[in-house]
Amino acid sequence: MARKYEVYKCEICGNIVEILHGGKGQLVCCGEPMKLMKEQTDDSSTEKHVPFIEKKDGKTIVKVGENTSHPMEEKHYIEWIELQVDGKVYKKHLQPGEEPKAVFEITGDNLKAREYCNVHGLWKG
Repeated sequence: MARKYEVYKCEICGNIVEILHGGKGQLVCCGEPMKLMKEQTDDSSTEKHVPFIEKKDGKTIVKVGENTSHPMEEKHYIEWIELQVDGKVYKKHLQPGEEPKAVFEITGDNLKAREYCNVHGLWKG
């Protein structure tokens, strides 16, 4: 059973879906069940993945890597950063060469950030 906000990936073609409304049944792509991407939190590698939230001047800034930024190379980069605020979802898609950071013109009390690395998967902060 898929739950709201879960992220699934097809291991054959690479399609990625995020659940907007959970339901019964199994997600299938290319004739195979899609893999649930678990939200990782333990960042022990040299490439930093955990997103960090900072509130500043009425904005919310999400950076990937607190002291060391995640690489943004052609073969290894952050595809998107997502911010969940008080039941609403905001997302910024990134490209290689860009800074692994998103600035959202929003603030709130209940903040949750996550990001997706094309090599190492889904991470939350």
